[in-house]
Amino acid sequence: MKIAVAGTGYVGLVTGVCLAEMGHDVTCVDIDEKKVALMDSGKSPIYEAGLEELMQKVAAAGKIQYTTDAQTAYNDAETVFIAVGTPESEDGTANLEYVYQTATTIAESVDKDTLVVVKSTVPIGTNEIIEQFLKDHVKPGLHIEVASNPEFLAQGTAVKDTLEASRIVIGVESDWAKEKMYEIFSPFNQPIVCTNRASAEMIKYASNIFLALKVSYINEIANFCELIGADVETVAKGMSYDPRIGDKFLKAGIGFGGSCFPKDTKALFHLAKNEYDFDFKTIDSIISINNDQKVRLFYKAKDDFGNFLGKKVAVLGLTFKAGTDDTRESAAYYNIDLLLEEGAEITVYDPEGIPAFEKEYGKKLKYATNIDDAINGKDITFIMTDWAEIKNYPAERFVALMSDANIYDGRNCYETKVMKAAGVDYYSIGREK
Repeated sequence: MKIAVAGTGYVGLVTGVCLAEMGHDVTCVDIDEKKVALMDSGKSPIYEAGLEELMQKVAAAGKIQYTTDAQTAYNDAETVFIAVGTPESEDGTANLEYVYQTATTIAESVDKDTLVVVKSTVPIGTNEIIEQFLKDHVKPGLHIEVASNPEFLAQGTAVKDTLEASRIVIGVESDWAKEKMYEIFSPFNQPIVCTNRASAEMIKYASNIFLALKVSYINEIANFCELIGADVETVAKGMSYDPRIGDKFLKAGIGFGGSCFPKDTKALFHLAKNEYDFDFKTIDSIISINNDQKVRLFYKAKDDFGNFLGKKVAVLGLTFKAGTDDTRESAAYYNIDLLLEEGAEITVYDPEGIPAFEKEYGKKLKYATNIDDAINGKDITFIMTDWAEIKNYPAERFVALMSDANIYDGRNCYETKVMKAAGVDYYSIGREK
């Protein structure tokens, strides 16, 4: 099938490349000419395992192309996927500006029957609004419908998550749309959950928020473990053997970040409150717990040191998790802001996240090219991301290089007994000092 994909971010580019891998003829659309030229050259604009290699493979097979010519791409396609960003607005609601801009361009472009598939995460009811808009604005006599196809990929494993998905969710309102969606996804050979659009939209939010709930729950357990002398990792392991619970998203730390969980929790909470006067108590708690958890180590350290004025501080890890260059809603931002307010001198290191922080902070921070340089001569080190090179860093190096080896580890990267034996003052989440 000839498919156009609007947007080449994490969702759009991965979706387009994987659809091409499954044999479809794909055109990916973006407004950024430099980005399109980069993708045309076989280079990925984002750091994502396996993506660049797959881009080159499907390009060599002639199954994908990249363009800024949206009108031609949408008109040539049988199906158009909307995979543009829906960033968080100031009030916590989802900003649908880019979705509506894309819908407008589609309406202006198509001159044949077209299925529009919304891949972007949008509030419940958005697909219905888009379909009515399209029907009101396309040329007379054209048949156009909207289907929902929420994504469940995780950054760092996005290609694998797409090609080997646990399920494919499609929301449709007609047999015509259902047949087209099955034609698109049957080559993936994965379970398909077919429902109406509102249910498909809700499946996305309900899934992400349930995972956010698990993260928040284990972090609350971890915080209480510290008070009673229990070890959260042992507790989580004991819980994980229960098949009703499992072992996923039970790793205690400094909360969740990224482009999905924070945005989706707030978006559903505000939709429920503002549109339906429904009070989502669990989501309210998730948001509150996560906000507190992100800065828990900062306040731990402040209790220990009194203040950070003149203190030399290293921050290891800037991305919201390992395996990505995405820094959105990273805990590092929140802690660095507080440290700067307190007068700390901060050096940061991350294998992929430094460009985003340079753009945000400029000369307010120092930027190291490796862990040794970051921690050398420092009084305190905060660990915000569990990159492999950080997890594998020898404990003895902290003692050898830091002025005083005080480590505040937000990802529980090290065994407490190893750090203690090395002479490190080590603080982690939900474990004994």
